[in-house]
Amino acid sequence: MMKLRTFGKRFARKLFTSLILLACFSEGALPAGRVTGSVRNQSRGEPAAADEVILIRLDRAIEAEARAKTDAQGTFALRVRYPDKPYLVRVIHQGVSYDQQASMGQALSIEVFDAARRVRGVSGSIEILRFVTNGSLLHVSDLVEVKNESTPPRTKAGARTFEVFLPANGRLDSVLAAGPGETGLVISAAPVRGEPGHYTLNLNFPLRPGATKFAFNYDVPYDGHAAFQTRHAYPLRQLAIMIPLTMKFSSRQPTFQLLSTGNAGYQVQTAYQLSAGEGPSFEVSGTGTLPALGEQAKFQAPSQSPTLPNPIVSAAGRSALPLLAIVDSRPKQTQTPAQSLVLDGVTSILLAACALRVWQLRRGRKFSAARGITPGALPSGTLQGGEDVKKSATTS
Repeated sequence: MMKLRTFGKRFARKLFTSLILLACFSEGALPAGRVTGSVRNQSRGEPAAADEVILIRLDRAIEAEARAKTDAQGTFALRVRYPDKPYLVRVIHQGVSYDQQASMGQALSIEVFDAARRVRGVSGSIEILRFVTNGSLLHVSDLVEVKNESTPPRTKAGARTFEVFLPANGRLDSVLAAGPGETGLVISAAPVRGEPGHYTLNLNFPLRPGATKFAFNYDVPYDGHAAFQTRHAYPLRQLAIMIPLTMKFSSRQPTFQLLSTGNAGYQVQTAYQLSAGEGPSFEVSGTGTLPALGEQAKFQAPSQSPTLPNPIVSAAGRSALPLLAIVDSRPKQTQTPAQSLVLDGVTSILLAACALRVWQLRRGRKFSAARGITPGALPSGTLQGGEDVKKSATTS
């Protein structure tokens, strides 16, 4: 009996030791998961060498998990510790971050651009102001698309890349921004001292080559009449004012013209080729809201673009971009080429705005503790809301 017990204890110890060795061997034998990629400087047409690359894990605890530098060929490799988690790869080139979503085993190709405070070829392609009344307030959604068509392509970076202008008595609710081909980020703006209604972005959002979209929402006190003086940070190709049919638009300047939209739910006044600085003034009066989804569907044929709900949102929801109505972009025989361009531009930019809203709702559910992490939009080293990226990264 004693021999049997001794044998059993020895067998258990050997089995336990073998299992430990097997586990260690298995862990060491498996190759570490990696994200690899290459970075190219499109301003110079060559690989981007010595740029910092950060692997950010998008989880409840947001961490900079690994860091590396691009080699002479612009390539990098980052070790992935949690294969089932979503990641973001950030490349920092001349102080500007370029982000791309990634997962283990993926090979990325990331474009970067040289940065400068002054860049030629930056202008506004279209601005849309949408008005609805809400009791004693007039709610305005202002959407601006800025295009960077610099040659060679460069990123405009530094202070005051974009400025927000609203009436002196306006109350700014929210500002959103989205880089070229990217989802959006709620950002904050600071008032310019001594200039009521003038705001600058706290993040100094860079203008990368391509189209960058900004949306800001604000309220002004309203007694049935309001006057507006437009102002633009960049030369603007097209300006569109969208109001309900029950409201009236007037301007003492011949700049505006009524745009035929083929939609009985709203009216659009447009102006073209505006210079940077002070633009045309106008007034709106009356009350009204733009048609909700169910109502506006009656005004459009099934083959036309879908419509979206009224932009009036609760105070809790004002941090997200309101849903905007879509202007039918199908060219009419009576439309001039310029009108068709405006309609196409309005449709494009409003669709992008709606994409921001949809992304935010989905993102809020999936990463409630990680809101604000978006490709190309995070400031270096920080997350939206001022949360610091945990500096627990390991060098690859």
